[in-house]
Amino acid sequence: MKFAVGYQLPEEDEEPLTRIVKEFREQIAEVYFPWPSLPSGRSPMGAVSGAVDWNAQSRLESDLMVFKDMGLELNLLLNASCYGGHGNSRFLANLVRSTVAHLRDCAGLDSVTTMSPLVARTIKQDFPAVQVRASVNMRLGTVKSLQYVAGLFDGFYLQREFNRDFARIAELKAWCRNVGKELYMLANSGCLNFCSVQTFHDNLVAHENEVSETVNVTDRPPALCWDYYGQRENWVAFLQNSWVRPEDVHHYEPYFSVMKLATRMHANPRLVIRAYCEKKFAGNLPDLFEPGHGRLFAPYVVDNTRFPGDWFSRTTACDKRCERCDYCSSVLQSVLVETAWDDLPHNGRCALQAF
Repeated sequence: MKFAVGYQLPEEDEEPLTRIVKEFREQIAEVYFPWPSLPSGRSPMGAVSGAVDWNAQSRLESDLMVFKDMGLELNLLLNASCYGGHGNSRFLANLVRSTVAHLRDCAGLDSVTTMSPLVARTIKQDFPAVQVRASVNMRLGTVKSLQYVAGLFDGFYLQREFNRDFARIAELKAWCRNVGKELYMLANSGCLNFCSVQTFHDNLVAHENEVSETVNVTDRPPALCWDYYGQRENWVAFLQNSWVRPEDVHHYEPYFSVMKLATRMHANPRLVIRAYCEKKFAGNLPDLFEPGHGRLFAPYVVDNTRFPGDWFSRTTACDKRCERCDYCSSVLQSVLVETAWDDLPHNGRCALQAF
């Protein structure tokens, strides 16, 4: 099993992803990336409040060719949850065709990840050599849900809420193997499991260019988790989410050839990539995730080295009825460590993003 890492355009004082990927090349299978100014599952790249980075596309294309020369595969993200009035349009289909054709010719595009049946159908029809994958945000977690869209996709990202359900993973993997499909997973999402406002939040992100130019309500964040973790009695929910510790990724090798790492908006992608490639991390666990909620637990950190030896076996064998169990509450008391927060490096970019 190898990793897929997310591309970001580095700021002037930031380390380029090409350098990090080169160092950990043997553990990385592919790089996934958005296209400048197009909506995706995160903030659009290359444009902020009308200010366009006109060099973004050329810098991205140059880096993609570097990754390709390393022997890595390239995955384009067209995974916005909403395209507004263009959602079922010829305009969107033509935009997809032109973008995929350009990337196929200039960089050797291998796959596309999307939530849109129109995007998936367009690529399947016009670019049969390009693999099409169903986004993790489609929340595909049953065989039935995979069957419905089997004609549109070559592979599926597992609904993240089932990352710790190995009976379900085995069932989905067996079905995929029988029908010639691939199964993928996201390892380090910081999102709440079964978040009640995920659809609302995903749609806000898809329209972030419009949202950022609107007079918005600012007294409460649109993402539920920031308010929820603001109450200490809710901190235990952090342990009940979908993330997988670097120390536990080896358990997933029989089921996944590629494990995705969220690094597109992370302030320190090297931290994430190194931890998962080395399968160990001595630090504040939220700093590995997107979004990174670490500052909400200040002045405490979640010390990854203090997790009990039975953590993985207990959390993958339980019935997930958290309201009837106090195991995670007891673990939380062990892993929370009070510290001088201001002296610690933390995931600033990820922690501060509103949506």
